[in-house]
Order: sequence, then structure tokens, then C-alpha cells
Amino acid sequence: MKRKTISGQLVNASPKQKQLISLSQFIIEEQLKIPYASGEFSALLNHLVYAAKIVGREVRKAGLLDGILGSTEDTNVQGETQMKLDQYADNAFNNSLKICGHLCVLASEEHEEVIQIPEGYAIGKYTMAIDPLDGSSNIDTNVSIGTIFSIHQRLDPGSKAPGEHKDLLQKGSKQICAGYIIYGSSTMLVLTTGKGVTGFTLDPSLGEFLLSHPSMKTPEKGDIYSANEGNAGYWSPEVQNYISHIKSIEGGKKPKTGRYIGSLVADVHRNLLKGGIFLYPNDTKSSKYPNGKLRLLYEAAPMALIAEQAGGMAVTVKGERVLDLQPTELHERTTLIIGSKNEVEEFLKFIPKK
Repeated sequence: MKRKTISGQLVNASPKQKQLISLSQFIIEEQLKIPYASGEFSALLNHLVYAAKIVGREVRKAGLLDGILGSTEDTNVQGETQMKLDQYADNAFNNSLKICGHLCVLASEEHEEVIQIPEGYAIGKYTMAIDPLDGSSNIDTNVSIGTIFSIHQRLDPGSKAPGEHKDLLQKGSKQICAGYIIYGSSTMLVLTTGKGVTGFTLDPSLGEFLLSHPSMKTPEKGDIYSANEGNAGYWSPEVQNYISHIKSIEGGKKPKTGRYIGSLVADVHRNLLKGGIFLYPNDTKSSKYPNGKLRLLYEAAPMALIAEQAGGMAVTVKGERVLDLQPTELHERTTLIIGSKNEVEEFLKFIPKK
């Protein structure tokens, strides 16, 4: 690196600034590669990103403003207490998306029924399922939280009628886009349209998401495992045996490192970058979550598409590919084992063959 003199002292010259590509520019360039692209999908993402910027702003100011931190007296469809920022995020995304003109129907993890497009607004050809604020129990402790979204094309793209449940109840393998926004030390958007995974970081000075992680690939193996071991006593023997195996020091091998944040976006994001495995099994000895806790449409399926597009895997505790699961209801729950390819394949060795 060249050196120059300032006030008689030698200092390192500033490194050459790399070319900055905005999310909008990236989407337009990708759209040009698709024959007959209409621009509707790009416009839909712009509405999503606008709401994400609003939520990210409030997250950063959460400790300074009244009415943001803490819980409300309300519960969502899952029976969980809603945090104040939960409701704020839900309103921000719903208000931006339902009138964008590119959706035929919207589903939120916070609402029991689908959210229809208001009368007088255009009906589009896409559907979206969104978890407005994943990891909301961590809001008051300043732990990374996030937004997860999943986009499908409606079953009849040419229809101008309002969308129905069936338009949302499609397999994860049919998603045309999935992604998440993580609100942490920086605000980052990670998405896939089925052609790899790309990451963008929000530059607050510009108000733009800029390309920061092109062609994201998760390492084939990793030393990190993420699981809520406080529930280990409820897990099946197969899952317990796997956990014991990766923590074992038999044969002089190094045990894996436990890292569990309790925010799906944060745990999966870390393992995506560093390699590892995230496990959320069902509680076989409890009636609370007999089929698993995570929502298939809002959490498991979009994360599974990202994992696979980054070179990883995502399965259930039974070894089923998550993207092959056919949802039958809006708030269907599932188990999730997701992460580096080698680590998930190692887990599958503990699952009885059918």
C-alpha cells in the first residue's frame, strides 16, 4: 500500500473504496437477465425494504423512546404475549405490503387469518408469508432480532381475484424468493431467488442496502451447534444421542461448541457464515409442542430455501426435506434441523431408516 506524508508524518493511504452496488440496482440488473420480466417482483421487494428500514430505525432507538420496549396486554394467534415492537413491526410491514399492488394475499405470523388486499387497491400475482419480528422475546435485552419472509407466485398468475388460503399453502420448494432481515450491530438483508444467496448491509448515511456479501456459501462443516438444551429432557432418544455424540471427547476428538441465542434469524445467520447446525426438535414428552414449535410457512420453509441455496441442508427430526413438506394450514408447526451439509448428514445417521 502506498504511503503519503501528512504534517511531516508517514501514514498509510486510505484503501481504494470498492464499487458500491445498491439493492435496487442489483435487482434491476438481475431482472434484465430474465426475458419478459415485468418489474412487479422488484417493486414488491422495494415495499418490503421500505418497511424494513422503518422497523430497523425503531429497533435502534428502542431504549430511548417510550412505548417501544416491553410487552403488551395482547396475545397473538399462537397464544404468545406480544411485545410492543412486535405490534409496531407487524403494522409497518402490513401497511406497506397490502397496498403495494403486487400481492394477491398476505399472511402474518401475528394474525390468525390471511390479510386481504383492501378494496380499491390492485391485486397482484404474488403471495407473501411474513414473520414481522422473529426473536421478539429478546427485544428488551438488546439481542439481535429479525424479519423472515417467503414469496410464492399465486396458483393462477393471471387471476385478478383476491388470493385465497390455497395460494399460500404451497410447498417451500415452490418459493420464488425467501429471505430475512437481521437487526443487529448492523442491519442486513439476506435473500435468495433460487440462484444462490446474496447479502446486503444497510448504510444508514445513505438509507440504502448495499451489496456486502455476494454469493454467500455456508461451510460444508462447522464446529458450532445451536439448540435449547434446557428442553433436552423432552427430546427423542435419537436427538439426545446425537447431542451426546457431538459433545463427546471420546477418541481425543474436540467436542462441538454450543452457541444458542434464542433468535432463529440470529442463530441461523451465524451458522450460515461460520458453519454449524441449528436444531429445534419437538417435545416428545410434553403436550406443548408435539409437532415442533417453528412455523412452516413463516420460519422453516424460507430458512430452508436459504440454507439449500447456500450449499447447506434443512430437514425435520424424521429426516424429511423441509422444502418438500406440504402445508395444510397457515400456522402449521414443524421441527427444524438446519445448517452445514456435513453436519446435517451426520445428524441423519442417528435417525432410524424407514
